[in-house]
Amino acid sequence: MYRHRVGPYVVHTRQPNYRIQRWFVLVFILVLAILVCVKIFKYTEITVDNLFSFEHEKLDREMSVLAETSIVRAPQNQCSLVQTCPDEHFPFKIATGAANVIGPKICFNGQVLMGGQTKPWGHGLNIAVVNGITGQLIDADSFDMWSDDVKPLVEYLTSIKIGSLVLIASCDDPATRLNDDARTLISQLGSSQISNLSFRDNWIFVGGKGINTLKPLEKYIKNDKTVNLYGDWPEMLEMEGCIPRKQE
Repeated sequence: MYRHRVGPYVVHTRQPNYRIQRWFVLVFILVLAILVCVKIFKYTEITVDNLFSFEHEKLDREMSVLAETSIVRAPQNQCSLVQTCPDEHFPFKIATGAANVIGPKICFNGQVLMGGQTKPWGHGLNIAVVNGITGQLIDADSFDMWSDDVKPLVEYLTSIKIGSLVLIASCDDPATRLNDDARTLISQLGSSQISNLSFRDNWIFVGGKGINTLKPLEKYIKNDKTVNLYGDWPEMLEMEGCIPRKQE
């Protein structure tokens, strides 16, 4: 309470209560803060729910894609096969050389592995090694069986890993340098004709190492000048088909 004189009068005035005003302001700020927090909490809850829902849908899509890619589907090209290979099978087409002029060709799962204009080949034995599960090329090489040593071929055959598919095509002379070790290793891949292979015979083979479910495939024709199509060389051999994928 304050007193002050106005003329002959003494006037009493009351001091404003600033404390009450401050409490009103604090209460207002507190209520406003609570409302803001509630809004943020609801928005955050919705956002987190949406995030988890999005991540769940993304995971479902990824699992679906993974399941699809685990199935081996034969490519549309199929190495120009007449027939269409079913899923979980690899298409292949393989041909020997013609005399000593035209090279051999090995096509597997829609890709030319040896032969043609871009893939090197050689006289003798042309070998392509493929992963029996994925169908991916592991290695491809040729071995001259007329003038080169057979030792690199033996080492190469020995190095082939279990679970691999092996495709072999002859060109010109595939047998002059072959020894018992090389023939034994090839027979262990499933060949029944390797023991008969001789000078300028033609031979194609598809087999594998340690794949019990695979039935080896091969064709063989003997060099016989009396019936040869190309004089000193027999006719070209060709074979195609579908190889089941090795199960993991």
